[in-house]
Amino acid sequence: MQVLTKKLPFWLKLLYGSGDWGLSSIGMMRSIFYALYLTDVVGIEPRLASLGALAGIVWDAINDPLIGMLSDRIKTRWGRRRPFLLWFAFPFGLSFVILWSAPNWESQIALTIYVTLAFMLSDTLTTLVAMPYLALTPELTRDYDERTTLSSFRTVFQLLAAMAIVITAPMIVDEVISNGGTQQQGFMLAGAIFGGLGAVPLFLIGWFVRENFQPEAQEDLPFRETLRIAWKNIPFRYAAGIYMFNWSAVDMIAIIFPYFLLYWVAEGNLLAKVNVLGVDLALESAFFGIMMLVCILCVPFWLWLAKTRNKREAYILGMIFWVIVQAMIFTIQPGDTDYLLLIGALAGVGVSAAYILPDSILPDVIEWDELRTRRRQEGIYYGIRTLIRKLTGALVIFLTLQTLGWSGYQAPPEGAIQSTQPESALLAIRLMVSLLGAIVLAGTILLAWSYPLSREKYERIQKLLKHRRDEKPVKPKPVTDSVSTTDSPEIEPPKPA
Repeated sequence: MQVLTKKLPFWLKLLYGSGDWGLSSIGMMRSIFYALYLTDVVGIEPRLASLGALAGIVWDAINDPLIGMLSDRIKTRWGRRRPFLLWFAFPFGLSFVILWSAPNWESQIALTIYVTLAFMLSDTLTTLVAMPYLALTPELTRDYDERTTLSSFRTVFQLLAAMAIVITAPMIVDEVISNGGTQQQGFMLAGAIFGGLGAVPLFLIGWFVRENFQPEAQEDLPFRETLRIAWKNIPFRYAAGIYMFNWSAVDMIAIIFPYFLLYWVAEGNLLAKVNVLGVDLALESAFFGIMMLVCILCVPFWLWLAKTRNKREAYILGMIFWVIVQAMIFTIQPGDTDYLLLIGALAGVGVSAAYILPDSILPDVIEWDELRTRRRQEGIYYGIRTLIRKLTGALVIFLTLQTLGWSGYQAPPEGAIQSTQPESALLAIRLMVSLLGAIVLAGTILLAWSYPLSREKYERIQKLLKHRRDEKPVKPKPVTDSVSTTDSPEIEPPKPA
């Protein structure tokens, strides 16, 4: 086994962080524009679109822990994670074009089936690279602060990709339309560009990055037993809950905000623009662009605060600030773009904390699990975390589109550049984008407040693991209910034999 150095080289952090460019750009474009694409471009009724999106996301959530477990158990001369990146990076990029390729069919049912299958294909290939990529984090370093730094590199690329998407994707679509193409062709071109740009870094990570830590041989457990053992890890329950509420709020706001900008702030003008520093930008490009820029600028602050205090306290502070900003969104009035952009800048401060800190928490609970079970199961933990998040995300997009449908939302006529919505739909959009989002974010504050792994407890876990590794290896044994005393972070785990 290689000896891990405390500090990772800069080039490795940079290369590893770049892998999130593809995952984030594809995820951001899907989060912000996919619902609007289904209802306003493909023309599927919102309640029917919600069923297709629900089926696709549930399938994706189910395959996450399965692929995570597979990446834990596969054994090759290239390691456990790298083969997935080498084999599936470019198919992953290609699948993003398919996601935006709905045919021009009249049947609503046929269209729903097509977009559901395209979503399932794209998400399966995304999972085949995302799970192994994420599971590399604890295998590159065991240092508490170094993991936060590694996550910050990923966060910078996440935010750069998100900013590139929200600014350039609408511009690409508009350019295609101005040259005689269709709105759908514009989405497909944007998908091809960002799919290709996202595949290359993931392939390079598979080619150049080495897995520093290879665990000792261990007995494979049945899938159900693996899930049961993981759930007995109490710090993981909190980390998974934080992640679930965190990204549920992000999902809800991302899905509904384009509707809020187009139909409330722009009063139905589908081509509304705003001047930023002398440049005319689409309203959504200006708002999300400013928010993402502030996100990036705030990353060093949250990184510094997490190191100075700890991750939990930094995260709570960020979420409190974001909840206040979310409540302020409800006060935005039609046409008030200056106030809108100010709110976007303030929201970026809290969103930055939401991006960087939850992902830096999960690797710590994996060491807690190793101390308790004598097993390394990074893949299954990342898989379960994403399973929980995506099942919740599926419920969020289902409820959001269902609410739009029942509120009386009406898709604009084909080719229209001006469209209005009934008052009931506008009220539903405003509530979902502000107050309901704030309520979900409040859940993350409660969970983070009770999160049991402080910096001091994590360092104690590391010392115990080092002591165990320095002694004669012991064959891992399945965890049973009779050894549940280690579930409490206050109880010292049994000494190694």
